[in-house]
Amino acid sequence: MKERKKLAGKRIAALVADGFEQIELTVPMKALRAAGATVDVVSLRHGKIRGMNLHEPGARVRVDRTLGEADPAEYDGLLLPGGFINPDLLRQSEEARRFVRAFDDLRKPIATICHGPWVLASAELVSGRQLASWPGIRDDIVHAGGVWRDEEVVRDGNWLSSRGPQDLPAFVREMLDLFAETAPIHAAASPLAAESAPPRTSPPLAALSATAFLPAPSTARKFLSTAATLGVGGLAVLALRRALA
Repeated sequence: MKERKKLAGKRIAALVADGFEQIELTVPMKALRAAGATVDVVSLRHGKIRGMNLHEPGARVRVDRTLGEADPAEYDGLLLPGGFINPDLLRQSEEARRFVRAFDDLRKPIATICHGPWVLASAELVSGRQLASWPGIRDDIVHAGGVWRDEEVVRDGNWLSSRGPQDLPAFVREMLDLFAETAPIHAAASPLAAESAPPRTSPPLAALSATAFLPAPSTARKFLSTAATLGVGGLAVLALRRALA
């Protein structure tokens, strides 16, 4: 008889928008499904959304439900991947902020990595909490009233957080344990830090040098960028964007 999978019967929402860091969605999602969970990609719109590999466009992922269609009460946990663009779009959405608040109000598990905590900050949930994030948003966490930890994994009650892709092995391992718990979750936390870790003295080398290896834009994309900047020929730009997708 096969052993019951750790997350069998669990349903997890992965809240992402265009510009999500691809590996921060696909790796946790694969692990969750392998453990028996159902994972829904929840986003701001229907269709497919584009991932990113640092600054370079990645693959597209199909959206299962929009925020208007997804009910937090139907899910057992929430995954918030990062990326430079994705959380910036989500944090501006009142629907997204309400969605995240609902999970926390119910003390359901929330796992976030990299720039994902931006959404928690904009949902006004960070005050009094301790968490890890991409080092570049350390000040956002501190100014929102949180304690920033420069560690690969930080657990604070129903929250689990990590700094970035380099922490994925530990993040995924702890995430599976977190999502196996039953809400409401009140216990389990990393040792409380009295104050935030100091800011980094320089950005991560991988991020600093990432754009140096990007290919030059094509003539068509240069035209698209210029036209969009000048606000000229909106319909033509839209048609060209679709043709290049």
